[in-house]
Amino acid sequence: MTQPRSRVDLYAAIRRDARPGMSNRALQRKHGVGFRTVTAALESAWPKERKQPPKRGSRLDAYRVVIDDWLRSDLDAPRKQRHTAKRIFDRLLDEHDGAGVVSYWMVREYVATRRREIRVEVGREPANAFIPQEHLPGREAEVDFGDVAIHLRGELVTCALFSLRLSYSGKAVHRVSASAGQEAFFEGHVHAFNVLGGVPTGKIRYDNLKAAVASVIGFSRQRVEADRWTAVRSHYGIEAFYCQPGIQGAHEKGGVEGQIGWFRRNHLVPIPEVDSLAELNAMVDAWDEADDARRIGSRARTVGEHFATEQPLLAPLPTEPFATGRWFTPRVDRYAQVTVRMNKYSVPARMVGRQARVLLNASDLVVFDGRTEIARHERLMTKGSTRVDLDHYLEVLLRKPGALPGAKALEQARASGRFTPVHDAWWAAACKAHGDADGTRALIEVLMLHRHLPHDHVVAGLATALRAGALTADAVALEARKYNDTADGGADDTTADHQSLMSGDRARGEGEIPAVRSLTERRLRAHIPADTRPLPSVEKYDQLLASRRDTPNEGAAP
Repeated sequence: MTQPRSRVDLYAAIRRDARPGMSNRALQRKHGVGFRTVTAALESAWPKERKQPPKRGSRLDAYRVVIDDWLRSDLDAPRKQRHTAKRIFDRLLDEHDGAGVVSYWMVREYVATRRREIRVEVGREPANAFIPQEHLPGREAEVDFGDVAIHLRGELVTCALFSLRLSYSGKAVHRVSASAGQEAFFEGHVHAFNVLGGVPTGKIRYDNLKAAVASVIGFSRQRVEADRWTAVRSHYGIEAFYCQPGIQGAHEKGGVEGQIGWFRRNHLVPIPEVDSLAELNAMVDAWDEADDARRIGSRARTVGEHFATEQPLLAPLPTEPFATGRWFTPRVDRYAQVTVRMNKYSVPARMVGRQARVLLNASDLVVFDGRTEIARHERLMTKGSTRVDLDHYLEVLLRKPGALPGAKALEQARASGRFTPVHDAWWAAACKAHGDADGTRALIEVLMLHRHLPHDHVVAGLATALRAGALTADAVALEARKYNDTADGGADDTTADHQSLMSGDRARGEGEIPAVRSLTERRLRAHIPADTRPLPSVEKYDQLLASRRDTPNEGAAP
């Protein structure tokens, strides 16, 4: 099957055959065309453009002038009393007999384009054109936040993605935090400057974030800045440029707007599943480093190659770091909790009624008693939530063991995996042997062991004590201290054995490696180096004995 020829090829073939003197009729028969085609080919080697058919009229043509007059009258009307597409359609039906002639969708489509054209015609609105910009290396950057969804410990939550993008190279640094508050805004800058190794010497573009801007003054570029943001700018030497409010301002920092969308589509799809924001930020840092190898648009060089040129031109970092967290001094309530930003966090029960010092960061919260850290929590995502640590209430629960089964701290410990099924099994056995109150007190004493011993060691000690029927805290402590993650191959066996305990497998048979090794076995199997020290000398003691023999006894007979 022959390929269809284009009209240019057809004209070339006709002109080629016509040169030896082939007649018009012969050319028509050979190429299967008509007289006009052969004549057009002989007149010009390039086919003439076909005439476009006349544009079909619309039923709305008779009403265009009327609609344009209404839209022009809206130019001087109050903003909230202007024609909508629905109002124009209703007036056409009522005043101009448009029923059955025009439709609402026909009017809506015409008004959507014609309204702006009229504003441009009278000079009320400029044409939508953009000016290409040239960015010098090491001078300009853009900053913005974007929303991202992640699976945090199995729960779908929305976090804030901070992005700082250098305008010349396109190098971007990202940071995920619990919110887009001031702490996250400051931490994002500090992290980005540390990664980049410097600060842009020119302007950094921002929109009107509440973290930086307290208020916008009229329609000007002037802003009333937040005091702490002014301190950050002064510390790093940042020159801020604030974009216009609304959609127009987004075009003034289109680089970072597009960067956030690109990063979200390429690295956060599918939705990542992580156990903490720290784990996610470690992944984000690796993605940022890998993105240095990509090319933006039609650039000949990669992002990393452009950044290598730009990095030496950045201003050096200040010698002292900037404290990005915010301090609070709440009073501890009777539930051993402090309230920060409408959320409650637990502290040790001994702090009830006292004032604590709280350092609020972008993704965590640290509580101090004076200068001593007494609690650390991951920052809550939603307002009105509570996060409690079971360890903070153990001293109180020793006096009130009946409060443990329904405690919120216990439920959160179960949900986080700190309170395991092994704990529950040992607790049930202890309550059956000693009674509910004494069995619960024994469990609380076991929970106190977590303060001094690793979590896995205590769980292994519980499992061993449960199999042996040792239902006292002292027995669990003894077995937990025996737990040994040896380097001679026992680590893998012990880990596997511990997993079987957690899943509730049956007791081991003979010949299997136990989860807890004895200390004596450990000492015997340990390789002790040979003692090469010389034997001790007793010469000085011999001298003392010799001097004693030479001295006569004072009380002896002559």
